[in-house]
Amino acid sequence: MRIALFEPEIAGNVGAVMRTGACLGAEIHLIEPLGFQWDDKRVRRAAMDYIDHVRVVRHPGFTAFREATGPGRLVLFTTKSSASIYDFTFAPSDILLFGKESAGVPAEISDIADARVRIPMRPEVRSMNLATSASIALAEALRQTGGLP
Repeated sequence: MRIALFEPEIAGNVGAVMRTGACLGAEIHLIEPLGFQWDDKRVRRAAMDYIDHVRVVRHPGFTAFREATGPGRLVLFTTKSSASIYDFTFAPSDILLFGKESAGVPAEISDIADARVRIPMRPEVRSMNLATSASIALAEALRQTGGLP
């Protein structure tokens, strides 16, 4: 199972996703450009010593990311979908894609995703934090596929 973050903007979110990846055994893919300096202390502060227990791969753009990741369905998490993650059937080779905090992913990337799903939430709120969403999504995907540690 892999998590991919499209042009993430907040170092603390990336650090928290890295910590989740370390704890649950998922590779983290960062699709540049990033909205912060990679050597930003906030990444290490959020990931703490877990940063040494997760594989992080940086890609200079979306095309390079797709070329490097090979097979595996691209499952986009978006508030623009009506399909619940709890009704979706995940596969161990899936790539869980999350858009940038301020804007998600552009339409051309959404259009090529193999699936678009959302985490159900109350209608009066807009969206969850990126790191929270990635944690919920990864836990459900691993639970379904028998991949929880």
